[in-house]
Amino acid sequence: MGKIAVVAFGGNALLRGDQKGTINEQRANAKETCEKLLLLIKRGYNVVLTHGNGPQVGNILLANSAGNKVYGLPDMPMDVCGAYSQGFIGYVLEQQLRNTLAENNINKNVVTIVTQVVVDKDDEAFKKPTKPVGPFYDEQSYKKMLEEQGGTYAMDPRGRGWRKVVASPKPLMIVNQEVIRQLALEGNIVIASGGGGIPVVSENGFFRGVEAVIDKDLASAVLAKNINADQFCILTDVPKVCLHFNTPEQITLNNLTTQEAKQYLNEGHFAEGSMAPKVRAAIIFAENTGKEAIITSPETVGLENSGTIISNSK
Repeated sequence: MGKIAVVAFGGNALLRGDQKGTINEQRANAKETCEKLLLLIKRGYNVVLTHGNGPQVGNILLANSAGNKVYGLPDMPMDVCGAYSQGFIGYVLEQQLRNTLAENNINKNVVTIVTQVVVDKDDEAFKKPTKPVGPFYDEQSYKKMLEEQGGTYAMDPRGRGWRKVVASPKPLMIVNQEVIRQLALEGNIVIASGGGGIPVVSENGFFRGVEAVIDKDLASAVLAKNINADQFCILTDVPKVCLHFNTPEQITLNNLTTQEAKQYLNEGHFAEGSMAPKVRAAIIFAENTGKEAIITSPETVGLENSGTIISNSK
């Protein structure tokens, strides 16, 4: 039935920081992204693809805000905006992946699952929202938003304005994870858990969406662990994890035990919002499965001896 590889792409797989976000730009980026998966597919792996949604969901929130101001349309909550982005990104990735497979005479189905992820309604993160989302507001605008809609706002560390901040609770379980595993084992390429998944809580057996954003790398690690993946690849914009990154003292790391990775995290070697969550996700997978996690760039995914391999402490 083959091995399962969970591959986590960032939000810039479709939209780069210097781009406006036109559909043609995002299609071109998606095509380039999908071509990076060919080596893993040709090596016989059943691929489950996860992705970020930061740039896209930010644009959706902006469109929400504009629609509310101009036409009085109701704003949609974060969980619904996350679902919007999953469907949109999944459609673009699935289409371009199908085109890439056709160009290479590979006959595989590709399926996108709009994925809910269960979090704890009592997670401490809900008491102190810290995850910035959506557009920047000046003081007058943010106070008006606060009065009309409530929520929590914080000044951007770089002084660019006020932004809404929401909780970032830990992912506990991926809804439909057994379906995702079965689809992958049957040879289908599955796109799932986009943007960390749609955060939901379970109350008396019923799901309810919540105002939150789940870290995509942590959600991908939970998915990889729970579907018993054989390989977990976290893709970023550098080929390997480094100490003293981008300094004359930079050290490239080929292999790390989870114990070493935790030590470097505690020493502050990896930046939050960048490499730190990726290293944490790799630790979760390695410690819970005894298998290796790989942090690497899209250009080297699937190559032998590529990336930084993080394995369970001996």
